[in-house]
Amino acid sequence: MRESHFCELLELNGIRPTPNRLLVVDSLSRSKTPMSLLELETALDTLDRSSISRVLNLLSSRSLVHTLEDGRGISKYELCHGSHSHEGLDSDVHPHFYCEVCNKVTCLDCLEIPSLHLPESYKVHSVNYMIKGICPNCSKNV
Repeated sequence: MRESHFCELLELNGIRPTPNRLLVVDSLSRSKTPMSLLELETALDTLDRSSISRVLNLLSSRSLVHTLEDGRGISKYELCHGSHSHEGLDSDVHPHFYCEVCNKVTCLDCLEIPSLHLPESYKVHSVNYMIKGICPNCSKNV
């Protein structure tokens, strides 16, 4: 059932559901936190880095994957669960929290993002809300 859902998701966005693409989407969907390329490579030991990277680039170009920078400058990826506006932006934009102690990134999809009204001449391609600090688990040990 999961695989058929992922096939449908890819096909609805004009992407042929190849085995590599399905593996990457499945791995991202199972993760509770955004994943780096290295984390995906470790989880998908049957795929090499360049294959995973090509899939991520394709999924990102079709707005099926968020790309965000964690607090250390490392790109992390997560599946988009929202719809897309006429500007091509995902309605699933939400903040993330980077813990400066344990280096984990957590989705804070329970928080609302304030509306931004940019001047008319600006065109937004992506939004990245990253909050940095210490997570509750690490706060206990500080």
